[in-house]
Amino acid sequence: MRPAPLADAVAALRDRPVNYDEDQAPPAVLTGWHRDHCALELGHEAPGEPEPDGLVATAEALVNSYEFSDPAILRAAFHAPGDLVGRDMLLEGRFLVLRFLLGVRITAAHDDRREGPNGPEQVIGWSYQTLQGHLEQGRLTYEVAKELQTGRVEFRIDAYSRRAPIANPLLRLGFTVFGRHTQLRFYRRALARLRRLLQDPPRPPQPGPDGLVRAPSGVEAGRFEAFTLRFAHPGR
Repeated sequence: MRPAPLADAVAALRDRPVNYDEDQAPPAVLTGWHRDHCALELGHEAPGEPEPDGLVATAEALVNSYEFSDPAILRAAFHAPGDLVGRDMLLEGRFLVLRFLLGVRITAAHDDRREGPNGPEQVIGWSYQTLQGHLEQGRLTYEVAKELQTGRVEFRIDAYSRRAPIANPLLRLGFTVFGRHTQLRFYRRALARLRRLLQDPPRPPQPGPDGLVRAPSGVEAGRFEAFTLRFAHPGR
């Protein structure tokens, strides 16, 4: 059986619910969950509100289009333009010759003034949650934060996660052995990739003929992609 067109696979995500009970997740329940926070300085603007077309605005655009993701680990397809909140994203996790199609949904976005360790900050970002069939359960938040008194700009990733039930015993074993290491490697590379992209930002991604944006932009299929093994929504 031939796989469904990518646009159909993205559209089908609307019928998939979040795959965990939020009342049994952080901050209400901590046992059994990984909780991660990592951050990297991106540079400085002049003190005060974020500058139009400045560092914060450029970083925000790159984060919103998922350009920061390391394509060797994770790629995405989604409809854009459109509302950020409610956006369904089909992620393709990549490990050796294995490809995992996983659904997530952006469920929150914010542009908030907060009190940080060095005074007030303007924090812009969004969160997605994992959908039924994902290998993980949890929520990831990506934020660009500016210290208003110093002008320092930072990219932050906050997450809570745990392994989802996986029916296939080989996939379950593989995820148990390699999943956490790959997750932490993704965080590190995402931080570094965004800072590197800011030196020469790519042009905003454009939807293809099927209406989908593929992120990161400019990434081509590998020479041996036809020989990979694909698993769509392998979690339960």
